[in-house]
This record gives sequence, C-alpha cells and structure tokens, in this order.
Amino acid sequence: MIRFFRHYIPLSLALLAGAEFVLFFLVAHFSTLQHGEYGLDATSWSAYKPWLFAVLFSLLNSLFGLYGWEWTTGVKSLLIRILGSLLVGALILAAGASLVPGLFPSGTEFFVGMALVGFSAILVRLLFMEWGKTTLFKKRVLVVGTGSRAARIEDLANSGEAQGIHIVGYLPMGTTHSYVPHDRLIHDEDRLYDIALRHGVSDIIVAIRERRGGGLPIGELLECKLRGMEIVDLPAFFEQQTGILPLESTNASWIIFSEGFSQGSRRDVVKRAFDLMISGAFLLALFPLMLLTALLIRLESKGPVFYTQERVGQFGQPFTIYKFRSMRVDAEKQGAPVWARKNDDRTTRVGRLIRRTRIDELPQILNVFLGHMSFVGPRPERPYFVRELAEQIPYYHARHSVKPGITGWAQVRFPYGASVEDAMQKLQFDLYYVKNHSLFLDLMILLQTAQVVVLGKGVR
Repeated sequence: MIRFFRHYIPLSLALLAGAEFVLFFLVAHFSTLQHGEYGLDATSWSAYKPWLFAVLFSLLNSLFGLYGWEWTTGVKSLLIRILGSLLVGALILAAGASLVPGLFPSGTEFFVGMALVGFSAILVRLLFMEWGKTTLFKKRVLVVGTGSRAARIEDLANSGEAQGIHIVGYLPMGTTHSYVPHDRLIHDEDRLYDIALRHGVSDIIVAIRERRGGGLPIGELLECKLRGMEIVDLPAFFEQQTGILPLESTNASWIIFSEGFSQGSRRDVVKRAFDLMISGAFLLALFPLMLLTALLIRLESKGPVFYTQERVGQFGQPFTIYKFRSMRVDAEKQGAPVWARKNDDRTTRVGRLIRRTRIDELPQILNVFLGHMSFVGPRPERPYFVRELAEQIPYYHARHSVKPGITGWAQVRFPYGASVEDAMQKLQFDLYYVKNHSLFLDLMILLQTAQVVVLGKGVR
C-alpha cells in the first residue's frame, strides 16, 4: 500500500495504471509515426496527440472499473469492460478527428491505435494477474491472535482483498480456542521477535480483543518495533486494505489519538470554491436535461416535480434537500418514514429510469451551490433515521463533522443502504472518509461515481 494525500492505494494497482499509461502513450506514438497523416510535428497540435490519447484511455479504463478488482472475477467481465472502454473511446476520437484533425487519429492510424490499445489492455492485465499469484514482492506478515478478529483477516486474505501482503501464520497468545485454520497456527514458545525473524516477517498485526491482564505482549511488541518492524492494530490494517474503519475494533481513544479526523479552514475554502465553480457550471450545462426530466414527471403523474425533504447536515444542522420525484405522491401514506428497498413498487416508470441513471439526484446541485451540501461527503439522512441509527450505532454522529455530499466514499464502495445493518456497514466507510478526506480523495470518489453511473451499480 502507498499513501497519497492520506488515501491508501494498492501499490499493484498504481503500478498497473502507470504501466498502462506508458503503453498507451507508446501505442499513440507508434501509430502516429507509422500511419499518421500529420506525423509528430513539434510546432503543431499533433505533438500533443500521444499525451491526449494516453490520458483519454486511462480515464475511460478507470471509468469502466479496470483499475479496481471487479474485472478479476472472470475473463467475461474483463472483456466487457475493455470493449466498453474501446467503444466510447472510438466515438470520442472519431468526433475529435472531425473537429481537430491534427489532434486526433483518423484512418489507418485510428484503427491501428485502437487495435493496439485493446491488445495492450488485455496483455497487461493477464501479466498483472500472474504477478499477483507470486509472494515475491509481498510483505510477510505475522498476526498476533487467533480469535474472531484474526478470522476476519484470514477471510480478507482468502477473498483476495488483502493486497501486497502474505500472512505467514497466526500466533496464539495463551488461548486454547482458535477461529483460524489449525494449519495456519504457529506453535512456538520463543520470543515474538525471534519468531518474526525466523519467518522473515516485516509487519506484525495485533488482532487481540482483550489487551489487559497480560493479554497483550507489550514488552515483546516494543522490542519488535525498536528493531525496525512495523506494528499495526486492526483498525489501521482494515483502513489500509479495505478503506473502512471497523466499528467492532474502533474506540473513542483510538479516534482521539490517531492521525486524521482534522478539519482545516484552508481545506474548507478550497472545497467551497470547487463546489461553487462546478455546481454553477453543472446547473448551466444540465438545465435542458433537468427541464426534460421535469416535463416527463409531470406528464406521467400528478403532483410536484420536485421532492423536498428535511435532512441532517454538518454539525447536525437541518436543511431541505431537493430531488426529482421518483415515487408516487402517496409513497409514505402510513405517515412514518420507510427505508427504500430493492425493486421498490412505490416508484413510477419515469422514477425507475431517473433512479437508474441517477438523474433524480441532479437538483441537489442547487443544495451544493447554496452551501447546504458538498459534491462529496457522507449522504445526509432524515432526522427520524438519524435518531434511530445514533441510538444503535456507536460514533454515528461522527459523520456529521463534515458537509454531507451528493456522492461519497460509502456510496461508491457499498450498495444502497436500506436497513440498520446496511447503515452500520456504510458508517465504516464514512468514518474512513471523515478521517482521511482531502481534495484528492474527493476527485477519486467523483471518478468512481461516474463509473457507478456508467455500470449501473447499487441502484434501487
């Protein structure tokens, strides 16, 4: 894992993105030199062609989820995503070539470039998958503990989500019962440092629930730390590997003393300026689409075009949120708020369409412009649900320390929440965002939001 502006990125994915950008640049350079009508004249637009080509397909591959883990589920998933990226890229290049011929490829140059891009994208990922099977470049990690917390680490490793590490085994600390496979246990009575040294360990993960009364070998861990080994507790491990802060192993003292969870006036000013600039541009650019959506809603059913609702904002302050109405007017005729559910029968036909494409969220751009919300942040909830969730979920109000957003880390990483259990899972992502939020993370989330819209994930 590498940390960039407080956000953790798997080193393997960063290398994949970097290598592919270089490949795309070389592809464009080759096809332009060999088949380009204008060549690579340093005094004309054509000099920028390889850079534009590489940036375009890197962004499109990101948009189609080719820098995540979902494409590794099978060859079909990989090919569909690459084909989607190629088709959209071909349309953009064709349109660009008709407007600025010297900046975009055309003719033989276009076809050669597209063929080599598709081949490169497949080849580099096949090599990436083979590279992922070896432990040669992975950190060797020892887990101290064999309880339920250690079992979560084992599950994470088995699912392939634990990137860049190789778990050499689990060290029991005087317990007789184990939640991890017995063949993964290390039965050794030596000092912790000697055990770690014998197994070539560079990192030690502490996964012990009870740390008082001698449950945690403080002296031995201190020795390992002073001798250059990295000691990681469970919240920090999951923060790095999965982008969450697990509620069951996070406590108030950890939040207070850990790095992050900081708010700064400079960041607030920059984010507000970004929100104002982008929301103003979006309101102008999307006005025709919003007008058409309003007309379709009015034609299908009687009632207001917009759906207004009280939500809880930063520091618990209430505000009115605006959305296009996607449900019947009597959707909550019982009087009490109801969780949204999959294939909700309360939605109208137009409502199902605008939900699937996220068009129903567009009026919230006005909330961003007015300062009630930001583009990126935890999703604002209704006061009724906030009271209910805060009573059942620890640290729930921590998500209100930043402005709510149209999209957020939880929205792009977790399906649509429709229960207390889902809200608890989403809070773990929200806590990660509150701890590590930065303009870079906001840009990453916006890029992944575009991917969610394109692939239609998490719709209800």
